[in-house]
Amino acid sequence: MAATMFCSAKPPGSVSPARRQIREVKETKITINCVTFPRPGGSPEQQLLKPNEWSYCDYFWTDKKDPQGTTSVAGFEVLLQKQLKGKQMQKEMSEFIHERIKIEEEYAKNLSKLSLSPLAAQDEGTLGEAWTQLKKSLHDEAEVHLKFSNKLHSEVEKPLLTFRCDNFKKDLKKYDHHIADLRKQLASRYASVEKSRRALADRQKDLEVKTQQLEIKISNKTEEDIKKARRKSTQAGDDLMRCVDLYNQTQCKWFEEMVTTSMELEKLEVERIEWIQQHLRQYTTLRHETDMFNQSTVEPVDKLLQNVDPGRDRELWVKENNTGDVRPVDMDI
Repeated sequence: MAATMFCSAKPPGSVSPARRQIREVKETKITINCVTFPRPGGSPEQQLLKPNEWSYCDYFWTDKKDPQGTTSVAGFEVLLQKQLKGKQMQKEMSEFIHERIKIEEEYAKNLSKLSLSPLAAQDEGTLGEAWTQLKKSLHDEAEVHLKFSNKLHSEVEKPLLTFRCDNFKKDLKKYDHHIADLRKQLASRYASVEKSRRALADRQKDLEVKTQQLEIKISNKTEEDIKKARRKSTQAGDDLMRCVDLYNQTQCKWFEEMVTTSMELEKLEVERIEWIQQHLRQYTTLRHETDMFNQSTVEPVDKLLQNVDPGRDRELWVKENNTGDVRPVDMDI
């Protein structure tokens, strides 16, 4: 429900025609927190500024009440909170990736340490060669994971952490103060309208009383008093219209700035999502590369395991460790 605008209002100080309608028809318009809206069903349905896009500029005109209904938050403030929440989510994602890096670094450290283990180092032959290569593959895999962690830091964690670090919150505060100042001006203009409206009501009531006095001829001065009362009533009507003009101009300015600024915030949110998407895709790319490199570290192990030959190992071992090939024979009498 967008605010009702009167952007073609006459400049301040202009005097409206005497017959110009002074009040908005109550059946068609309503003022909420100093902003004028069309009543639901009281006028033709407004067209969205950006149909079918769920744009910020179409859905944050009214104030949002908290769950208890005691206080309300301006629609623009809801958009600012979304920006701050997005910044916090971005920071938390960076922290998550940092924890992922620590796991990779610890894993790489443990793999490297395990690759130096003397366990089963004395196995021999083709099986011994395969075992030695397997331990070496742990060292190679550790290098792969260490490189993965380094790339995660430079290509994912750091970009997420540093995106929009400079003056981002200051820029949001500028937006906030600018719109808030316009809203305060609007509230002040609305207060002037209501004050002028009450003044007009008082002048009209005074005119009505003096008109009644003339009818019953209470005083000889009543006719002159009526002329004065009529001039004051007319002046009060003109004052009210000037206040309404100023109010409409201020509301129009607020409306235009709300549209412009909310669309800028929408653009910032799109950029944030696309930036994070880009770097999370980089994460998955690095992860796939790590799997590929890890596979390459075990390929030599697979090759040597295919060449393991128990017969060959037995031959080599017997040749090196045999105690003689002369077999015992029967004893003669």
